[in-house]
Amino acid sequence: MWRVALADMRYRRRRFVITVLATGLMFAMTLLTSGAAEALHHQDRSIVSSFHADSWFVAAGGSGPFTTTTPLASSVTDEVARVPGVSRASPVVLFRATVESHGKQDVNVVATPPDGLGSPALEDGRQPRDSGDVVLDADLGIRVGASADVAGRVMRVVGIVNDARYYFGTPTIFMLLRDAQEQFFGGLPLVSAIAVQGQPRGEVAGLRQMSVSDVAADLKRPTSRGDATVQFINVLLWISAIGIVGSIVYLSAIERVREFAVMKATGVSNGSLLIGLAIQAIVLSVLAAMVAAVVAQLLAPGFPFAVRITRTAYVGLVVVAIVVGLLGSGAGLRRAVKVDPALAFGGV
Repeated sequence: MWRVALADMRYRRRRFVITVLATGLMFAMTLLTSGAAEALHHQDRSIVSSFHADSWFVAAGGSGPFTTTTPLASSVTDEVARVPGVSRASPVVLFRATVESHGKQDVNVVATPPDGLGSPALEDGRQPRDSGDVVLDADLGIRVGASADVAGRVMRVVGIVNDARYYFGTPTIFMLLRDAQEQFFGGLPLVSAIAVQGQPRGEVAGLRQMSVSDVAADLKRPTSRGDATVQFINVLLWISAIGIVGSIVYLSAIERVREFAVMKATGVSNGSLLIGLAIQAIVLSVLAAMVAAVVAQLLAPGFPFAVRITRTAYVGLVVVAIVVGLLGSGAGLRRAVKVDPALAFGGV
């Protein structure tokens, strides 16, 4: 039956090619949206892990270091450092600002003391060490040695980082703690959180301790609705793909009614007919998945968000494509089973 299925696809090759391209575009969109969601999750995990902290302290009642709006007095850093089990405590300011670069762009601000926890891994240049120094994400398009207008203050670009993003792909800039306190807290000695290395075995009044996994989950929380929207769109795209494959297989089954009748009259079982149509639908879907992999790579650079398509995603696409093919062939299978062998000897 597989030879019959392939022969039918060759006979209707124009329709087959159009269906593969249309279904492939659907699959490509699922790869791109899933890849965008994976990139956002990777960015959140990456920014949290870049601090190399074992735990965090935030204000009691605060949601987390990246999402809380309740600052702490810088002096609590010394209190945290005295907690048994703490080997290092580093104050951090986390804020939102804008940078003038090809227009006004929103940025995340990470500010630490010189060589504090959270100092970025540089692609070019050096770490901030003097007042007015700033490290920028490469995507902002400002080179080392240039000046950057950060929230109305002109600063020197001394370093460049790659892929330092969170909050739906917003670029991140890095500056000294004292500069951030002067610019965003009016010079007051305030910080957003305390990053800690070691295993604290005690509490500090007015503070809440959070594990790294808790911090990552809290950072992901503001984007949870966006993730749900992406998943919903993907489900709709899968359903559309099933509809496309199903309609083509069903049309093919209608056009082959007399052929099916002849096969049945000569002793071909319903199971063999089912296998033939299923093969046709699966080949169509798998070829569409291959087209989708190429299209997704071509479209990824122009996608509004960074796209991170993993090998697992490609393998998953092939598996889902097979499932889509089987589900899409359902209508055609039912039509083939109902064909009366007597039609082989008379008019339709």
